[in-house]
Amino acid sequence: MPTPNIILSTRAPAGVILAGGLSRRMFASEGATSADRPAGDKALLPLGATSMLGHVIARIAPQVSGLVINANGNAARFAEFGLPVVADTVAGFVGPLAGVLAGLRWAAVNHPVATHVVSVSADAPFLPADLVHRLTAATKRNPGGIALAQSAGELHPVIGCWPVALTDDLEAALKSGVRKVLRWTDQHGTIPVDFDFQVIGGERIDPFFNANTPAELDEARRLLALQAP
Repeated sequence: MPTPNIILSTRAPAGVILAGGLSRRMFASEGATSADRPAGDKALLPLGATSMLGHVIARIAPQVSGLVINANGNAARFAEFGLPVVADTVAGFVGPLAGVLAGLRWAAVNHPVATHVVSVSADAPFLPADLVHRLTAATKRNPGGIALAQSAGELHPVIGCWPVALTDDLEAALKSGVRKVLRWTDQHGTIPVDFDFQVIGGERIDPFFNANTPAELDEARRLLALQAP
């Protein structure tokens, strides 16, 4: 699969792609054969000319000043993308907040001028081109808050803009047993940011459509084909 060209914005938050989940729903089905299971990572499944992760990288990289993949296990399986890979710093697969924390810790060392980190999921191949701009604009209007993407009235807690200043607070929350994203973000001010549906091939789709199952991956492939010239 071809590796997407990565051109990072020089004046923007850092970014983290959350790929640390166990992909249980994708690989529990009989429809997911062994040939479709590269190391159990749904993000590495084929989608058009690249993988699902390749599409996510192509969408988010131009919007951020630095980009890291959060994933556990052997980092070499992501080598083709040429991006750093960081594992959860809190053990036990405790959920997406652990991936956000890993991204915040990485940004503090590698992009110390970044005041925020934007997180996206590795299974959302149709992310908006103005995602980072709109999330960061919302945090500027509400300093100290955490902006989360929303579409059709539904919040997407893993797609958000996180203040680096809250890194230690997040780690303490995780160590105290907090697992639900909104339980923690509400303590600091959750800021919903609405995004309209996109139009692909005459069809309206949620820009945060994510492929968690083989059927959803097939739908992503169908939608991608509609974009073809």
